[in-house]
Formats: sequence, C-alpha cells, structure tokens
Amino acid sequence: MDLGSLPSKVEGYKKILKNTLEYRKIWDESLKDMIENTLKTINEGTGLNAKIEVRDNIENLEAVVLDLGRSSSGLAEHIEDSGVKRVMIKSNGALIYQQLFNGKIMVMTLNPSIEGYGEAKPPKMVEILRPDEIKEGFMIRHVDTLMKEITEWEDYDDDNKKKESFNPIGFQTNGIITEE
Repeated sequence: MDLGSLPSKVEGYKKILKNTLEYRKIWDESLKDMIENTLKTINEGTGLNAKIEVRDNIENLEAVVLDLGRSSSGLAEHIEDSGVKRVMIKSNGALIYQQLFNGKIMVMTLNPSIEGYGEAKPPKMVEILRPDEIKEGFMIRHVDTLMKEITEWEDYDDDNKKKESFNPIGFQTNGIITEE
C-alpha cells in the first residue's frame, strides 16, 4: 500500500509532541526561574516598583507576571443622596509570560483599566516564543513595549489619531472628511 506523504506527517507530529515535552521540561528546570529573576532585575534596576508573581495553579499552563498592581483611580462614584462615595480602583497593567499547552511561551501585555469605567481590554499578545528564544534582551524589549502601551493609556487623547479615522459621535459625515 502506498501511504504517500502520510509517514512523514506522522513523524512531524511525533516531533512536535516531543518538543512539547522538552519545552515543558525547560520551563520547569530553568526558564521559569530565569524569567522571574530577569524581571526582578529589570524591576529593581528601573525603580518600576512592580510585583513579580508566579501563577502556577495549573500545571503546564503556568505564568510569570510583572504586575504593576492596583491603585485608586482618582475617580469616585457618588452613591445617590447618601453622601457616600465609592472609590473606583485602577489596575495599572502587567506583562505576562504564559506557558501554553504546547510548552511555548506567549508574551502578553495588559493595559490599565478602571473598575466600573468602561470594559477592561483583554491581554494583548506580543508574541509566542519557544523557550530557547527567550533571552534578556527580548525581555527588556517586552518591558519597553509594556511601558509604551501603559504610558499611551495614561496620556490618552486624540493627538495621535488620523483625522480620517475620527468620526465625532452624533455627526453623520458619510465618510466625507472636511478640513477645518
């Protein structure tokens, strides 16, 4: 019986399964600690004052997180006529190194959000890397990406938007852009 390319596909599949086991082993033996220690060094060297957390409640789906914590947003909701105010809490953002089901590492950023003020965006994927691709230089770049994103969030305005993409609420322009 001619099996065509099926035997090579089966071998490719077996190789991927072997890689998954190897990637998980690397995570357990060295990578998780390297990520945690590198983030601690970056945190201390920059004065970022973040918390480094290892989330390991699901084996082989663990994560190391550079968490900027929570703080008062400066906003407060007045509760009817009671004179009571409810402070709205701000999550300040995070950088996440999440082990995937296949042992590769997904790097994500989490923008700040304010509880009760709009919906928090889900984490944004930066990239997916094999364990051997994660180096200190990449991690510095990842923290740099986080800092850029959270700084833009904190300094939000429409200065950086193109006029073409801005459609004022309540005004139907039918795609016509007028210059002032």
